Amino acid sequence: MKFSYVSHLHCPTCSKTYSAREKNQLCVCGSPLLVDYDLDEIKKVLKPSDLLGREASLWRYHELLPVENKENIVSLGEGMTPFIPMPHIGKDMSIRHLFMKDEGVIPTGTFKARGAAVGVSKAKELGIKELAMPTNGNAGAAWSLYAARAGIKTSIVMPLDAPRITRNECAVSGANLYLVNGLISDAGKIVGQAVKDYGLFDASTLKEPYRIEGKKTMGLEIAEQMGWKMPDVILYPTGGGVGIIGIYKALNELIALGWVKGSLPRLVAVQAEGCAPIVKAWKEKKPASEFWPDSSTIAFGINVPKALGDFLVLEAVYKTDGCAVAVDDQSILEEQQKIAALEGAFICPEGAATFVAARRLRENGWIKEEETVVALNTGAGIKYPDTVHVEVPVLQPEDTIQKAMGV
Repeated sequence: MKFSYVSHLHCPTCSKTYSAREKNQLCVCGSPLLVDYDLDEIKKVLKPSDLLGREASLWRYHELLPVENKENIVSLGEGMTPFIPMPHIGKDMSIRHLFMKDEGVIPTGTFKARGAAVGVSKAKELGIKELAMPTNGNAGAAWSLYAARAGIKTSIVMPLDAPRITRNECAVSGANLYLVNGLISDAGKIVGQAVKDYGLFDASTLKEPYRIEGKKTMGLEIAEQMGWKMPDVILYPTGGGVGIIGIYKALNELIALGWVKGSLPRLVAVQAEGCAPIVKAWKEKKPASEFWPDSSTIAFGINVPKALGDFLVLEAVYKTDGCAVAVDDQSILEEQQKIAALEGAFICPEGAATFVAARRLRENGWIKEEETVVALNTGAGIKYPDTVHVEVPVLQPEDTIQKAMGV
């Protein structure tokens, strides 16, 4: 049996096809490229029960991933993250079957490790020696570390305001790290010029086809962890949108394989009120978004004023009868603290945003009490040490806790 059943790449805009064994970036028409597989052949040789006993990483789905030679895999054990019932916060918002897919425990601390693992592995297979990318922090950190493991050089440009720990991850990996006094869109312009000037491989969001294949494994895992049944709703924090595009792609592939029961879940793109181009486009029933000026949010990972794959995000939302929701920063902080207090999970601001959105959608009746709802936490709260501010009493050696409490 073959290791991978990758077939080719195709353009979702003009339908032009490309080889998966050659270096490719965008289609000639400017659209991102998507990866296709020989699903009919996979159906003949693989069934869900065959996954039992395989390693607990995303590579358990290697037939549905683009790396053809397993010797090219670059892995730190990523994937098969916990799928956790959230009964206390679910009761608080009147959603009986609320679950969290927790990406905070994955290598590098965020879901970005999935895209990096598959993207870097395929880059290694294609013979790429040096790559460049803009980042809001976590993607650059993950790609820097995985590329270091693969022996690939990296150049990373991130906003000056990106979380400091992600800056450190890039630097310690040996990446060429640059900071820009601006947004990820400004970093993208700098990377674009460097790619032209020095012939670097552009690993920007959706400018290479394989990051999305790593991200889609979140969808494959949710289906497997639910016993190959579909949830009713999946909420995803949406910046560049690769995660929600990937989940939609994965679930459609599982339907084609006949592995899952039920219809597609309603997909919810969650954004911050300070940067909500997808939400605006969805409300206006447009196929693509407009650039969001002066964007700002405490959920730094979703501060993306204009996503290259916005039309694919909106397609996933429209075709699943989903929606797009914008939430305010104060509610994000309050939800983050409430989840920690009720469920013992310190999640990232972007993850907290999905729970705020679930709460709002339950309040207005869009989500029903008995529906099965999955919220994606895309990273560990500890990667954002400056987000939570608390005042803690300081004791002297001779003090007691009772004294500090005024007892």
